[in-house]
Amino acid sequence: MRKRGVSLKEQARLLRAPPISQDTVPQQNSESAMAKPQVVVAPVLMSKLSVNAPEFYPSGYSSNYAESYEDGCEDYPTLSEYVQDFLNHLTEQPGSFETEIEQFAETLNGWVTTDDALQELVELIYQQATSIPNFSYMGARLCNYLSHHLTISPQSGNFRQLLLKRCRTEYEVKDQAAKGDEVTRKRFHAFVLFLGELYLNLEIKGTNGQVTRADILQVGLRELLNALFSNPMDDNLICAVKLLKLTGSVLEDAWKEKGKTDMEEIIQRIENVVLDANCSRDVKQMLLKLVELRSSNWGRVHATSTYREATPENDPNYFMNEPTFYTSDGVPFTAADPDYQEKYQELLEREDFFPDYEENGTDLSGAGDPYLDDIDDEMDPEIEEAYEKFCLESERKRKQ
Repeated sequence: MRKRGVSLKEQARLLRAPPISQDTVPQQNSESAMAKPQVVVAPVLMSKLSVNAPEFYPSGYSSNYAESYEDGCEDYPTLSEYVQDFLNHLTEQPGSFETEIEQFAETLNGWVTTDDALQELVELIYQQATSIPNFSYMGARLCNYLSHHLTISPQSGNFRQLLLKRCRTEYEVKDQAAKGDEVTRKRFHAFVLFLGELYLNLEIKGTNGQVTRADILQVGLRELLNALFSNPMDDNLICAVKLLKLTGSVLEDAWKEKGKTDMEEIIQRIENVVLDANCSRDVKQMLLKLVELRSSNWGRVHATSTYREATPENDPNYFMNEPTFYTSDGVPFTAADPDYQEKYQELLEREDFFPDYEENGTDLSGAGDPYLDDIDDEMDPEIEEAYEKFCLESERKRKQ
């Protein structure tokens, strides 16, 4: 059928033309302006992914341990290689601790049968925990598990005893390390934080089944803090802050049980460092924040006892719902401010300050205030903004 407006010659040329490329758009002349528009089909992208592709591992991940673990320790020529592979595996996949630690301990019980082997095991774990960032916690958990599940107990000492002996070697040079060069101090700080994790995680079971912490570590941490504060360089002070954030609440509870005031002495020493030491401004802020954390009971919140009447002494939220008043200078004060208690009570007892209302909102105190009656419930945006600025400025002045 002949198309309107297109000659037979032109129709034949269009039929013989090759397919139009998807990247080029044909130019229409005046004769073909009425021709049917060409439809450009988007290319279909074919995925190169395959269900048969090998398993993906992140860069730096080694699957040697995962492959050899299924076959036991037969593929490892030495104890050192087997243990190091497991430690690296835990570093990369800490979540595997719970599922694989039992088999690891069983394998060690069949391999670690001499004093030298046990010493080597202790040294490997210690080096990993003090040289690899963020492994101190996992290393402490590993040490606690092995101290209860390794069966070997030679004359030189069991696993826990050899571990503490290795830590003592580093502990005895604490004063020199705290004032050493940057590399020495960095290694010393790693040891300090590992000892803190050991104090929290290493459990000692008594003869009657009770579980306690190692008192020797508690004493050691106290002396390590002394060494750090005696050499108030920035990195030493930062390490002390980290250690106290980690163990401060547990240490203070343990000292209080023994009637000791060690934490009070430490806080006093921190305040002296802030006043006298030539540490950086940021480090001083960290130390002040630590003092503030300790004043809030290390961030621990204790619920108010239900059987006792709430008072300002036993309930920190006692004044939370009390109204706030302002002085003529714009300084806010509440019932908790001792300097304004009489003034606060006077304002609170004024009969015309809080009019009596029925449940339906009817004012029982008499005629309403003609000025207040004309005020809308919603505040003008500009007034609201100015009021918020006033409150913030008043709060800032009060804290100063």
